[in-house]
Amino acid sequence: MLRHLKTLLLILLSLVFLLVVGVYVSLNLSLPKLSGEVQTSQISAKTSIGRDRLGTAVIHAENRQDAAFALGFAHGQDRFFQMDLLRRNSAGELAELFGKPAVKLDESRRFHQLRKRAEHIYRHLPTAQQQLLQRYADGVNRALAAQSLPSFEYLLTRAKREPWRPADSLLVIYSMYLDLQGNGPKRDLALDHIERSFGPEMRSFITQTSNYQAALDNSLFPSDPPAIPKLSPSPSPSVSLQQSTASTLAQRLAVTIEEPIEVGSNNWAVTGKMTRTGSAMLSDDMHLSFAVPIIWYRAQLNYPDGEGKAVQVTGVSLPGAPAIVVGSNGKLAWGFTNAYIDTADWVALDKDEPLEVVHETIKLPKGEQDYAITLSRFGPVRHLGEQAYALAWVAHQEYAVNMELMALEQIDNVPEAMAKASGFGIPVQNLMLADDKGHAAWQLAGAVPARTNSSDIALPSEELVWDKWQERDDELPSLQDPASDRLWSANARVMSTQEAQRYGDGGYALGARSAQIRDRLLEQELFDESDFYRIQLDNQARFYRPWQAFLLQALMREPKRFAKDIVQLRDWQECACAESVGFTLVKAFRSQMLDSAFAPVEAELNSAQLSLSVLKRYLEPAIWQLLKQQPTDWLPQDVASWDELVVASYVAARDELLDKYSEDGELSALNWGRVNTLAIQHPFSRQFPLLSRWLDMPKVAGFGDTFMPAVQRKSFGASQRFIVQPGYEERAIMAIPGGQSGHPLSKYYRAGFSEYARGAATPLLPGEIEAKLILTPSQAQD
Repeated sequence: MLRHLKTLLLILLSLVFLLVVGVYVSLNLSLPKLSGEVQTSQISAKTSIGRDRLGTAVIHAENRQDAAFALGFAHGQDRFFQMDLLRRNSAGELAELFGKPAVKLDESRRFHQLRKRAEHIYRHLPTAQQQLLQRYADGVNRALAAQSLPSFEYLLTRAKREPWRPADSLLVIYSMYLDLQGNGPKRDLALDHIERSFGPEMRSFITQTSNYQAALDNSLFPSDPPAIPKLSPSPSPSVSLQQSTASTLAQRLAVTIEEPIEVGSNNWAVTGKMTRTGSAMLSDDMHLSFAVPIIWYRAQLNYPDGEGKAVQVTGVSLPGAPAIVVGSNGKLAWGFTNAYIDTADWVALDKDEPLEVVHETIKLPKGEQDYAITLSRFGPVRHLGEQAYALAWVAHQEYAVNMELMALEQIDNVPEAMAKASGFGIPVQNLMLADDKGHAAWQLAGAVPARTNSSDIALPSEELVWDKWQERDDELPSLQDPASDRLWSANARVMSTQEAQRYGDGGYALGARSAQIRDRLLEQELFDESDFYRIQLDNQARFYRPWQAFLLQALMREPKRFAKDIVQLRDWQECACAESVGFTLVKAFRSQMLDSAFAPVEAELNSAQLSLSVLKRYLEPAIWQLLKQQPTDWLPQDVASWDELVVASYVAARDELLDKYSEDGELSALNWGRVNTLAIQHPFSRQFPLLSRWLDMPKVAGFGDTFMPAVQRKSFGASQRFIVQPGYEERAIMAIPGGQSGHPLSKYYRAGFSEYARGAATPLLPGEIEAKLILTPSQAQD
């Protein structure tokens, strides 16, 4: 019997060994070829793709069309699965890969019918842009054809790789619309429901102006607080509202208003008067959710322009599109932050409004599912109760996506770049520019509707100026070479109050980040790259100072009970530092205090499948008004005072942290580096944790927070850190939290991550080429 067991065990071990070997061999066979020669009939002249130690794709081509082919080839080699997810995400086609769990997400995307829009827009692009997208797609598909086996993601899902089509690149841009503007419509619906349920006074209270304003012209909206509204139901309350208004303390503390992700960026610039070289200097760090691989792809394109002049542009590209999104061409540098102006309106439809129902087919690995969409002349329709709302969104317009951004590659000065910006087919951005002549500028750039009556709540159909919705605004706000020689943006209001009234609020950041960046820039008169990098990494907790003082004062009323807590709060170091326990406690208390105070409003919104989450950043002035004035009708029914609610909120927040992070109940376990550990995961390891060791980036003690320049959450933060003086690219920085390749056996899978994690200044320019692939033209058909 024992001999049979040994034999069986030996057979099992042999099978496991063969399986491991098989997987390893398969993964090796799916590695792309990075050296040697590939023949193709789809280029006009010999083209090369080199790789340096980071895997940067260094492309040399004889024209921009061949450069697009080569960039598509490199993207297809290193990032095709990521590209596939991006196009499927916006098109609503993820369920075809991942099955029924992805159907709800697909339905939310199909609501916008973005694949149909992308294909329609592609057919109407200028011929030169169509050709460029076609050449890029040819490059992607040629790379796929050259692979012996598909990447491991397709082997695991047993899915078929679909060829890349030119319109798919427009879908990739649409994915950025969903990331950068997706919360705007949710925000307006939430505000509309708040007004209907609680009255206009509550909407004004929640959206009141913050003291954190840092516009470039120093203009201020009045920040005099409105009266605190009575927390009582509207004349026709729902049952949920009646229940939530009279909630108990336990019910209040159980409500969680999800923390919004500050999708956006920081950027700033100074003119040449503030650098030793005379060149202007630009900083840009775009804040996005993290995954493996990271969204950006290092690239340098080298090619002659139409007049034979050499072009070299270095920066990051977005796999799926043939453009350098952020970078420098040696004369001009550019970067972006999300502008958050109002780009969407809901229309409250009359009952006799003509509607049409169309059907979309959502494919599954086995079978398919029907999805019905109601359409109106204004856009797709959503029902809340008996009211139908149509969404007018800039992403639905024909001018929403194009490839005009690529013009920046061949522009050598700020004024010319500003003139092009209003034609960019991208989600509207704060474009920051710097050139080697010392000029710096901020320019609103991207797709903006010409309508001038933006609204925070749903409009009656007769008030929507529909013809202006379908027209692009081509005269956008800008500022060049200001008297201060400094420019900054960080997702809050940048433009003047007058301009802001025209363009509306689509979910501005609170402004604390902008103010801190502005203040840092005002501390010096001369800057270099290291000065800018220090600002990018600035995690001083200025925003949290009043919260720390308030909490400390509250706990000092019971010094024995909170003796250990008080020690940590006093020693909080005033920063989102890895070792700070006090910062963790202050941040958690603030979030819980917001949840506790606004639980009745959140409960009412939840009854309509809405949430205050998209408005949580607005609540800062309102919560301080509540804490100072202490209205009794806002208290839970079984709580006698605001002091009691404050302490209960702190204890609930602290104990939740202890339950999650401390085995012995000691506060020392709650250091911010542990609570906010940076953990960048591959999509597959989230579903199969056993794969984390092989697929994820190493975990790193966290630092930074939402309300300071150094933005970081567990899987969110600066997706790149870019600093450059045009003409001095050898000193420029480009740090990225992940490797270039999406293949776990590639030497470039994690290359560059450790430098990002420790705050090292990774160079922008590529290093010595260690692998080169030559693409040669042939007459044979591919």
